[in-house]
Amino acid sequence: MAGMRVLMAGASGLIGRALRRHLLLTGHEVRALVRHEATTEGECRWTGRPGSVPPQAVAWADAVVSLSGAPIARLVWTKEYRQRIMSSRVDATSALAVAIGGSARPPAVWVSASATGWYGNDTRPTGPGGHVEPLTEKAGSGTGLLAAVARGWEAAALPAASATRLVRVRTGVVLAAQGGLLPPLITMAKAGLGGRFGTGRQYWPWISLQDEVRAWGFALERESLSGPVNLVGPSLASAGQITRSVAGQLGRPHWLALPSSPLRAVPGGSASELILASQPIRPAVLQAHGFQFLDQTVDQAIRAALNP
Repeated sequence: MAGMRVLMAGASGLIGRALRRHLLLTGHEVRALVRHEATTEGECRWTGRPGSVPPQAVAWADAVVSLSGAPIARLVWTKEYRQRIMSSRVDATSALAVAIGGSARPPAVWVSASATGWYGNDTRPTGPGGHVEPLTEKAGSGTGLLAAVARGWEAAALPAASATRLVRVRTGVVLAAQGGLLPPLITMAKAGLGGRFGTGRQYWPWISLQDEVRAWGFALERESLSGPVNLVGPSLASAGQITRSVAGQLGRPHWLALPSSPLRAVPGGSASELILASQPIRPAVLQAHGFQFLDQTVDQAIRAALNP
């Protein structure tokens, strides 16, 4: 597809920065919605609240991508922060939905962030040999804060579905040395404290940063794609496999075993939902539409992150 004019919300985060670079390198023009005073032609000010999206910014855009939301990767979720996790996503998405739905020239496509938290903790029993049938986009939503957040996040975007092609991307654990889950695992491994969390058998739905941003670009350009799309790697990996791979590639031991009980006791439930939850998820829609992953295994993804 010829270069598009892309309006971005959430361009300053880990994925947003990488996605902006990717879009520019692949021939698209990008303008960012920012919370501060706009200082360049490539910025448009908004507050993240309904009514704050400049109508001219939406009319300018051929496409919108949105990644807004307070970080979830923090140890303690207070009651106030749990509410912020929800409101920062729902409010910003609602603002964009109203602006897109009411535009005289709506964009052709809106790719709106969601997360694999939609599926909650998969408690299905495993089959012979530990086999588990992966969850696809057809699976219903689970329980817990992150599942509720994902439901609210996606519901906030739906009013714009009659005005534009809406893609809701459910991102898993993005493996990048610049942020997210991987840096603390690297720090622990380098200190000789690599090891498993809980049983280590819970599935973490991983994806490399380069495949993450390529999948966002793919969703923008593939006109047949709409609805929920899982942004996870093409092969399953357990938490133990991931922590072992980090330690092994750094040449460090993998011996520590942190039991589930103290993790479940962390206030706010963050460890239960982020570390101990099991999510065996497959990118069924991406694969059905022909997306080609550069990193087929979690070892490849970690190697790419450690050796950019």
